[in-house]
Amino acid sequence: TVNCLDQHVEKSPNRVALIWERDEPGTAVHVTYRELLDLTCRLANTLKKYGIQKGDKVAIYMSVSPLSVAAMLACARIGAVHTVVFAGFSAESLAGRIIDSGCKAVITYNQGVRGGRIIELKTTVDEAVKNCPSIKHVFVAQRTDNKVQMGDRDIPLEEEMAKAASVCTPESMDSEDMLFMLYTSGSTGKPKGIVHTQAGYLLYAALTHKYVFDYQQGDIFGCVADIGWITGHSYVVYGPLCNGATSVLFESTPVYPDPGRYWEMVQRLKINQFYGAPTAIRLLLNYGEEWVKKYDRSSLKTLGSVGEPINNEAWQWFYHVVGEGRCTLVDTWWQTETGGICIAPRPSEEKAEIVPAMAMRPFFGIVPVLMDENGKVIEGNDVSGALCIAQPWPGMARTIYGDHQRFVDAYFKAYPGYYFTGDGAYRTKRGYYQITGRMDDVINISGHRLGTAEIEDAMADHPEVPETAVIGYPHKIKGEGAFAFIVLKEETAHIDRVKEELKTIVASKIAKYAVPDHILVVKRLPKTRSGKIMRRLLRKVVIEQSSNMGDVTTLDDPAVVKEILDAYQKYKEK
Repeated sequence: TVNCLDQHVEKSPNRVALIWERDEPGTAVHVTYRELLDLTCRLANTLKKYGIQKGDKVAIYMSVSPLSVAAMLACARIGAVHTVVFAGFSAESLAGRIIDSGCKAVITYNQGVRGGRIIELKTTVDEAVKNCPSIKHVFVAQRTDNKVQMGDRDIPLEEEMAKAASVCTPESMDSEDMLFMLYTSGSTGKPKGIVHTQAGYLLYAALTHKYVFDYQQGDIFGCVADIGWITGHSYVVYGPLCNGATSVLFESTPVYPDPGRYWEMVQRLKINQFYGAPTAIRLLLNYGEEWVKKYDRSSLKTLGSVGEPINNEAWQWFYHVVGEGRCTLVDTWWQTETGGICIAPRPSEEKAEIVPAMAMRPFFGIVPVLMDENGKVIEGNDVSGALCIAQPWPGMARTIYGDHQRFVDAYFKAYPGYYFTGDGAYRTKRGYYQITGRMDDVINISGHRLGTAEIEDAMADHPEVPETAVIGYPHKIKGEGAFAFIVLKEETAHIDRVKEELKTIVASKIAKYAVPDHILVVKRLPKTRSGKIMRRLLRKVVIEQSSNMGDVTTLDDPAVVKEILDAYQKYKEK
């Protein structure tokens, strides 16, 4: 926290640290570095008063706000380890994470507000901590004026902070002490607690923030990610604040109160860098250009994409419509496990080319290699393989909390001496990297190796198909076949025509063998809250193992599973 707060308070205390874009449109709140330090110290002293010490774990279950950022920094200041749990997770998910990490306290809000709706945060925490004996206290802040049930272990946070001292001496920490844990889903059901440490993580977050986005002092940095995932940790909180930046906290959704929300905010706050997810871009692309063009986006200099490989159509729309063809667009590849961006088009030589929908260039100190099936390094260009990283870097995760063996098995077993990303990649003729999708989403059709992401990208070029997900399923003759789930635009009438056109597109873009055997139209795809499609659920539906879905708590809306099962049954009967 000294790097994120104190150093800036000494030099420029009245510089704005955070702009809180609240859910209610047009009600932004500005917080200076001095105010954020004050909030952080009072919160830190409150935690100390209730017995939270260096090394203790604290769960943060809050929507994006200055107070949730202060909660993270307060933990860091006293040497406690925060684990932020996205404020949309179920009580069961929250309890699972609290139990796995052994948290002593939870910090939450009475309620959250998102897209004009109230989210019952305290109620969810109450349900979760019923099964968590390690929890001694629940600190409850007020986001709305509504009263919530307060019990013996519940502490009104703002009341306590008002009584607390505004100075809190930072705990002295070792560079390899734990800073935070963040849970991420693996290929198996049980989420794993990824551990990041102090010095290396902060250095890497700050450097990538500065150089990938060309952040200049005085810029307004707008990363619209939630603090509940790694992008929010590295590019809403730690990276920007370490660099003395002004960071936007986005509490709402891209379509509230209408699909112009992002761009109205860009105009009003004069945002210079805008960093968001392809899933949101694809959603907005559906609503048309008028929602973008209504607002002045001339403040924008850099656009960024994160969370999944961006498809070409979304890239072109983001670049030409949103950025008016004059902003640098960086497609950033990284993971919860890497701590920060590893491959992105920038930094590079001045005005170096950017190839659409490609991460392209490794960051300083990142040494990517491609491996073949036999674990040998693939040399040369115009080749595909398993993406590994050959040397350690400061931001890399250090372990999975409480299960170091799983850490070793997941990342270092497959290719000894290398970090295995779990992703496949193609190195172009010019030596650039293009991420082709998860290795577990690679299918083999009649001996042809194919990333399902490639088929999805081809189909996504169809103007009436905003979203697609392709999975492999066992095929008697070909070994594996492709099964496509697609979402159509609302006004689409000729479903059979669209299906035929999709097959033609895939055949012409990739090859005949890549054409999906089945195309099923669904209302929506099963997604996690950060917008990742849970293809493993689609696979279970197709191989008819729907009784054994595994962990579905990370889904945005678990009801989607039944929708898809019903659609699949109808399709089969037909």
